[in-house]
Amino acid sequence: MRHLLSAADLTHADAVRILDTAGQMAATQAREIKKLPTLRGRTVVNLFFEDSTRTRISFETAAKRLSADVINFSAKGSSVSKGESLKDTALTLQAMGADAVVIRHQASGAPHTLASSGWTDGAVVNAGDGTHQHPTQALLDAYTLRRHLVGDRGRSDATGRDLAGLHVAIVGDVLHSRVARSNVDLLHTLGARVTLVAPPTLVPVGVEAWPAEVGYHLDEVIADGAPDAVMMLRVQRERMSSAGGGFFPSPLEYTRGYGLDAARLAALPEHAIVLHPGPMNRGLEISADAADSDRAVIVEQVANGVAVRMAVLYLLLAGETTTTRSTQ
Repeated sequence: MRHLLSAADLTHADAVRILDTAGQMAATQAREIKKLPTLRGRTVVNLFFEDSTRTRISFETAAKRLSADVINFSAKGSSVSKGESLKDTALTLQAMGADAVVIRHQASGAPHTLASSGWTDGAVVNAGDGTHQHPTQALLDAYTLRRHLVGDRGRSDATGRDLAGLHVAIVGDVLHSRVARSNVDLLHTLGARVTLVAPPTLVPVGVEAWPAEVGYHLDEVIADGAPDAVMMLRVQRERMSSAGGGFFPSPLEYTRGYGLDAARLAALPEHAIVLHPGPMNRGLEISADAADSDRAVIVEQVANGVAVRMAVLYLLLAGETTTTRSTQ
């Protein structure tokens, strides 16, 4: 890989290799000394034009655990707020010797523009662009699913395995969700069956071309589809014109139709797990009972995100020139 811009760009072999490498990285994080020397002397820039806490800190932690130098660049309070273009910002970072640029941008396609422009020689990692893609989120979700559901319900080594045979329901604001788009692409590549569940107003135009089924009633999908995992999506009010933006009658009505509560949690298969990309709107798309239950792996997703992002940076910046002995 030269860049990581979209989950759709990953082949089956690419995806499994990243998940396997993430497993190696996760094993090193149980040590007393967690840092690896793998990327010593490399510089990773976190270029965030959009607010973020989890993703930025996760990438920063991943790079530092690999001994890379990290530069955090936020658009707020920078030259960007004074009108500097993406091109000029990228050229500045290139002059500073950036080996990788992790970019989050409110405009869909910005990471692709940066990667194909020649403005930087470094690897470009998409940390979320508009409503388009968020590939490392999909990878950490797939890693979490594989740990819990592949093999003997997660108790045997899943190295080299994909997600064939699993059924994942992705529920909520699909229209505005780059997490949903990325997960549909990656889960399909890894052999899983995906069902999108949302009110018709929050289902994108052209969704019939996606490699996924579509349902409009969560209770029916739980009863008939028996999903192995339910991924709840955040209602993205900031991308709507008002609290509901006309996409649903009221928060209460949305919760009644599409929220994961204790009753729906109990109706899931016994082995099923609950995921959420965060941050959660408790009481809207997910109840406190569901969010805090033993079947929720939401906090674990955060920890897994560090291992997955370590794997991505390692494979992009070290690749074939460095052996995996440093991770063992």
